Amino acid sequence: MVVDRSGLAAFLRRRRESLQPEDVGLPRGVRRRTGGLRREEVAVLCHMSADYYSRIEQERGPQPSEGMVAAIAQGLHLSLDERDHLFRLAGHAPPVRGASGEHVSPGLLRVLDRLDDTPAEVITELGETLRQTRLGVALTGDASHRTGPSRSLGYRWFADPASRAVYAEDDHQHLSRLFASGLRELVALRGPGSRAAALADDLLARSAEFRALWDAHEVGLRPRDTKRFVHPEVGVVELVCQTLLDPDQSHRLLVYTAEPGSESAAKLQLLSVLAPAGR
Repeated sequence: MVVDRSGLAAFLRRRRESLQPEDVGLPRGVRRRTGGLRREEVAVLCHMSADYYSRIEQERGPQPSEGMVAAIAQGLHLSLDERDHLFRLAGHAPPVRGASGEHVSPGLLRVLDRLDDTPAEVITELGETLRQTRLGVALTGDASHRTGPSRSLGYRWFADPASRAVYAEDDHQHLSRLFASGLRELVALRGPGSRAAALADDLLARSAEFRALWDAHEVGLRPRDTKRFVHPEVGVVELVCQTLLDPDQSHRLLVYTAEPGSESAAKLQLLSVLAPAGR
Protein backbone atom coordinates (compact mmCIF):
# COMPACT_ATOMS: atom_id res chain seq x y z
CA MET A 1 0.00 0.00 0.00
CA VAL A 2 1.13 3.55 -0.78
CA VAL A 3 0.94 6.38 1.71
CA ASP A 4 -1.64 9.09 0.89
CA ARG A 5 0.23 12.08 2.29
CA SER A 6 -2.38 14.72 1.58
CA GLY A 7 -5.25 12.56 2.81
CA LEU A 8 -3.28 11.59 5.92
CA ALA A 9 -2.42 15.20 6.73
CA ALA A 10 -5.99 16.41 6.21
CA PHE A 11 -7.46 13.63 8.34
CA LEU A 12 -5.04 14.29 11.20
CA ARG A 13 -5.69 18.04 11.11
CA ARG A 14 -9.45 17.53 11.21
CA ARG A 15 -9.27 15.06 14.09
CA ARG A 16 -6.87 17.31 16.04
CA GLU A 17 -9.06 20.37 15.55
CA SER A 18 -12.16 18.49 16.69
CA LEU A 19 -10.69 17.67 20.11
CA GLN A 20 -10.51 19.91 23.16
CA PRO A 21 -7.88 19.49 25.92
CA GLU A 22 -10.50 18.27 28.40
CA ASP A 23 -11.52 15.56 25.90
CA VAL A 24 -8.13 13.89 26.29
CA GLY A 25 -7.33 14.64 29.92
CA LEU A 26 -5.18 17.74 29.36
CA PRO A 27 -5.57 21.08 31.18
CA ARG A 28 -7.03 23.88 29.09
CA GLY A 29 -4.80 26.58 30.51
CA VAL A 30 -5.28 30.32 30.13
CA ARG A 31 -5.11 32.55 27.05
CA ARG A 32 -5.95 29.66 24.79
CA ARG A 33 -6.84 30.69 21.22
CA THR A 34 -6.41 27.38 19.39
CA GLY A 35 -9.79 25.94 18.36
CA GLY A 36 -8.74 22.34 19.01
CA LEU A 37 -5.58 20.68 20.22
CA ARG A 38 -2.17 22.11 19.42
CA ARG A 39 0.28 19.95 17.48
CA GLU A 40 2.56 19.97 20.50
CA GLU A 41 -0.25 18.57 22.65
CA VAL A 42 -0.96 15.80 20.18
CA ALA A 43 2.74 14.93 20.13
CA VAL A 44 2.72 14.58 23.93
CA LEU A 45 -0.36 12.33 23.77
CA CYS A 46 1.32 10.19 21.10
CA HIS A 47 4.72 10.02 22.87
CA MET A 48 6.64 11.47 19.93
CA SER A 49 8.42 14.71 19.13
CA ALA A 50 6.39 17.72 18.05
CA ASP A 51 8.64 18.08 15.00
CA TYR A 52 7.92 14.51 13.87
CA TYR A 53 4.17 14.92 14.21
CA SER A 54 4.23 18.34 12.52
CA ARG A 55 6.04 16.96 9.49
CA ILE A 56 3.29 14.39 8.97
CA GLU A 57 0.62 17.10 9.01
CA GLN A 58 2.77 19.14 6.61
CA GLU A 59 3.07 16.18 4.19
CA ARG A 60 6.81 15.91 4.81
CA GLY A 61 9.18 13.34 6.23
CA PRO A 62 9.32 9.54 5.89
CA GLN A 63 6.33 7.25 5.87
CA PRO A 64 5.27 6.74 9.51
CA SER A 65 5.80 3.22 10.80
CA GLU A 66 2.94 1.02 11.97
CA GLY A 67 3.99 1.68 15.55
CA MET A 68 3.86 5.43 15.03
CA VAL A 69 0.46 5.20 13.36
CA ALA A 70 -0.86 3.13 16.26
CA ALA A 71 0.46 5.71 18.72
CA ILE A 72 -1.21 8.55 16.82
CA ALA A 73 -4.51 6.65 16.64
CA GLN A 74 -4.44 6.10 20.39
CA GLY A 75 -3.32 9.64 21.20
CA LEU A 76 -6.13 11.15 19.14
CA HIS A 77 -8.69 8.82 20.76
CA LEU A 78 -9.75 7.37 17.40
CA SER A 79 -12.48 4.77 17.10
CA LEU A 80 -11.58 1.42 15.54
CA ASP A 81 -13.01 2.50 12.18
CA GLU A 82 -11.04 5.76 12.33
CA ARG A 83 -7.90 3.88 13.35
CA ASP A 84 -8.23 1.51 10.40
CA HIS A 85 -8.75 4.47 8.05
CA LEU A 86 -5.62 6.13 9.44
CA PHE A 87 -3.56 2.99 8.84
CA ARG A 88 -4.71 2.80 5.21
CA LEU A 89 -3.92 6.48 4.62
CA ALA A 90 -0.45 5.86 6.04
CA GLY A 91 0.09 2.94 3.63
CA HIS A 92 -0.34 0.08 6.10
CA ALA A 93 -2.83 -2.73 6.55
CA PRO A 94 -4.96 -2.13 9.66
CA PRO A 95 -4.25 -4.32 12.71
CA VAL A 96 -6.48 -7.30 13.34
CA ARG A 97 -9.46 -6.47 15.50
CA GLY A 98 -10.61 -8.49 18.47
CA ALA A 99 -9.25 -9.84 21.73
CA SER A 100 -5.59 -9.52 20.65
CA GLY A 101 -5.97 -5.83 19.77
CA GLU A 102 -4.33 -3.16 21.92
CA HIS A 103 -6.19 -0.08 20.70
CA VAL A 104 -8.14 1.27 23.68
CA SER A 105 -11.59 2.58 22.76
CA PRO A 106 -12.27 6.33 23.02
CA GLY A 107 -14.99 5.61 25.59
CA LEU A 108 -12.64 3.86 27.98
CA LEU A 109 -10.01 6.53 27.45
CA ARG A 110 -12.47 9.31 28.27
CA VAL A 111 -13.31 7.62 31.54
CA LEU A 112 -9.65 6.94 32.33
CA ASP A 113 -8.67 10.54 31.58
CA ARG A 114 -11.05 11.72 34.32
CA LEU A 115 -9.59 9.46 37.00
CA ASP A 116 -6.36 11.30 37.75
CA ASP A 117 -6.95 11.06 41.51
CA THR A 118 -7.73 7.33 41.41
CA PRO A 119 -5.65 4.22 40.71
CA ALA A 120 -7.00 2.77 37.45
CA GLU A 121 -5.79 0.81 34.45
CA VAL A 122 -6.97 -0.65 31.16
CA ILE A 123 -5.98 -4.29 30.70
CA THR A 124 -6.36 -6.97 28.05
CA GLU A 125 -7.93 -10.35 28.73
CA LEU A 126 -4.41 -11.68 29.33
CA GLY A 127 -3.81 -9.12 32.07
CA GLU A 128 -1.56 -6.86 29.99
CA THR A 129 -1.78 -3.26 31.18
CA LEU A 130 -2.34 -0.92 28.22
CA ARG A 131 -2.93 2.38 30.02
CA GLN A 132 -2.62 3.56 33.62
CA THR A 133 -3.54 6.65 35.56
CA ARG A 134 -0.84 8.56 37.40
CA LEU A 135 -1.93 7.01 40.70
CA GLY A 136 -2.13 3.58 39.10
CA VAL A 137 1.56 3.84 38.21
CA ALA A 138 2.36 4.93 41.76
CA LEU A 139 0.48 1.96 43.22
CA THR A 140 1.71 -0.95 41.10
CA GLY A 141 4.59 0.41 38.97
CA ASP A 142 4.96 1.64 35.40
CA ALA A 143 3.70 -1.08 33.06
CA SER A 144 5.06 0.64 29.94
CA HIS A 145 8.53 -0.80 30.62
CA ARG A 146 7.37 -4.41 30.35
CA THR A 147 7.80 -6.34 27.12
CA GLY A 148 6.97 -9.75 25.69
CA PRO A 149 5.10 -12.35 27.74
CA SER A 150 6.02 -10.50 30.94
CA ARG A 151 3.43 -7.87 30.08
CA SER A 152 0.84 -10.39 31.33
CA LEU A 153 0.33 -10.31 35.10
CA GLY A 154 -0.64 -13.99 35.14
CA TYR A 155 2.54 -14.90 33.30
CA ARG A 156 4.73 -12.78 35.61
CA TRP A 157 3.07 -14.34 38.64
CA PHE A 158 4.55 -17.75 37.84
CA ALA A 159 7.63 -16.81 35.78
CA ASP A 160 8.89 -14.08 38.13
CA PRO A 161 7.91 -14.71 41.77
CA ALA A 162 9.28 -11.28 42.74
CA SER A 163 6.26 -9.75 41.00
CA ARG A 164 4.07 -11.11 43.81
CA ALA A 165 5.51 -8.65 46.32
CA VAL A 166 2.94 -6.00 45.37
CA TYR A 167 0.10 -8.23 46.66
CA ALA A 168 -0.63 -9.26 50.26
CA GLU A 169 0.95 -12.63 51.01
CA ASP A 170 -2.29 -14.05 52.42
CA ASP A 171 -3.84 -13.63 48.96
CA HIS A 172 -1.09 -15.42 47.01
CA GLN A 173 -2.62 -18.88 47.04
CA HIS A 174 -5.97 -17.63 45.78
CA LEU A 175 -4.30 -15.52 43.10
CA SER A 176 -2.24 -18.46 41.87
CA ARG A 177 -5.41 -20.51 41.44
CA LEU A 178 -7.19 -17.54 39.86
CA PHE A 179 -4.53 -16.92 37.20
CA ALA A 180 -4.20 -20.60 36.28
CA SER A 181 -7.98 -20.97 36.09
CA GLY A 182 -8.40 -17.84 34.01
CA LEU A 183 -5.69 -18.85 31.54
CA ARG A 184 -7.25 -22.32 31.13
CA GLU A 185 -10.59 -20.72 30.29
CA LEU A 186 -8.92 -18.40 27.76
CA VAL A 187 -7.11 -21.27 26.05
CA ALA A 188 -10.42 -23.10 25.63
CA LEU A 189 -12.06 -19.91 24.34
CA ARG A 190 -9.31 -18.77 21.95
CA GLY A 191 -7.97 -22.12 20.77
CA PRO A 192 -4.62 -23.95 20.58
CA GLY A 193 -2.95 -21.42 18.29
CA SER A 194 -3.78 -18.39 20.44
CA ARG A 195 -1.52 -16.17 22.52
CA ALA A 196 -3.18 -17.60 25.61
CA ALA A 197 -2.12 -21.11 24.56
CA ALA A 198 1.45 -19.92 23.95
CA LEU A 199 1.62 -18.43 27.45
CA ALA A 200 0.27 -21.65 28.95
CA ASP A 201 2.84 -23.76 27.10
CA ASP A 202 5.63 -21.47 28.25
CA LEU A 203 4.52 -21.64 31.88
CA LEU A 204 4.07 -25.41 31.77
CA ALA A 205 7.72 -25.68 30.78
CA ARG A 206 9.07 -23.33 33.45
CA SER A 207 6.83 -23.48 36.56
CA ALA A 208 6.11 -26.57 38.69
CA GLU A 209 3.47 -24.62 40.61
CA PHE A 210 1.66 -23.72 37.40
CA ARG A 211 1.82 -27.33 36.19
CA ALA A 212 0.18 -28.56 39.40
CA LEU A 213 -2.60 -25.97 39.18
CA TRP A 214 -3.07 -26.59 35.46
CA ASP A 215 -3.47 -30.31 36.09
CA ALA A 216 -6.26 -29.55 38.59
CA HIS A 217 -8.43 -28.30 35.66
CA GLU A 218 -10.02 -25.69 37.92
CA VAL A 219 -12.24 -23.14 36.16
CA GLY A 220 -14.81 -20.57 37.15
CA LEU A 221 -12.80 -18.70 39.79
CA ARG A 222 -13.44 -14.98 39.94
CA PRO A 223 -11.42 -12.11 41.45
CA ARG A 224 -12.35 -10.93 44.90
CA ASP A 225 -13.99 -7.50 45.04
CA THR A 226 -11.42 -6.28 47.57
CA LYS A 227 -7.74 -6.30 46.65
CA ARG A 228 -4.84 -5.72 49.01
CA PHE A 229 -1.74 -4.07 47.57
CA VAL A 230 1.59 -3.76 49.37
CA HIS A 231 3.37 -0.50 48.64
CA PRO A 232 7.00 0.01 49.77
CA GLU A 233 6.28 3.48 51.18
CA VAL A 234 2.71 3.45 52.47
CA GLY A 235 2.28 -0.25 53.32
CA VAL A 236 -0.85 -2.33 52.77
CA VAL A 237 -3.64 -0.58 50.87
CA GLU A 238 -7.07 -2.27 50.76
CA LEU A 239 -9.09 -1.25 47.72
CA VAL A 240 -12.36 -2.19 46.07
CA CYS A 241 -12.08 -2.96 42.35
CA GLN A 242 -14.82 -1.92 39.92
CA THR A 243 -14.67 -3.17 36.33
CA LEU A 244 -15.94 -1.65 33.07
CA LEU A 245 -15.84 -3.97 30.05
CA ASP A 246 -15.32 -3.12 26.38
CA PRO A 247 -16.73 -6.27 24.70
CA ASP A 248 -15.42 -5.38 21.23
CA GLN A 249 -11.77 -5.57 22.30
CA SER A 250 -12.14 -7.67 25.47
CA HIS A 251 -10.51 -4.81 27.38
CA ARG A 252 -11.32 -4.02 30.99
CA LEU A 253 -11.04 -0.75 32.84
CA LEU A 254 -10.20 -1.50 36.48
CA VAL A 255 -10.86 1.29 38.98
CA TYR A 256 -9.58 0.93 42.54
CA THR A 257 -11.25 2.92 45.34
CA ALA A 258 -10.91 3.01 49.12
CA GLU A 259 -13.72 3.22 51.64
CA PRO A 260 -14.12 6.91 52.61
CA GLY A 261 -12.51 7.75 55.92
CA SER A 262 -10.56 4.49 56.05
CA GLU A 263 -6.84 4.07 56.66
CA SER A 264 -6.48 2.98 53.03
CA ALA A 265 -8.14 6.21 51.87
CA ALA A 266 -5.56 8.19 53.83
CA LYS A 267 -2.78 6.10 52.29
CA LEU A 268 -4.12 6.84 48.81
CA GLN A 269 -4.00 10.54 49.62
CA LEU A 270 -0.35 10.17 50.62
CA LEU A 271 0.35 8.12 47.52
CA SER A 272 -1.17 10.89 45.40
CA VAL A 273 1.40 13.30 46.81
CA LEU A 274 4.23 10.86 46.11
CA ALA A 275 3.01 10.05 42.59
CA PRO A 276 4.79 11.66 39.60
CA ALA A 277 3.05 14.58 37.94
CA GLY A 278 1.65 14.38 34.43
CA ARG A 279 -0.14 11.69 32.48
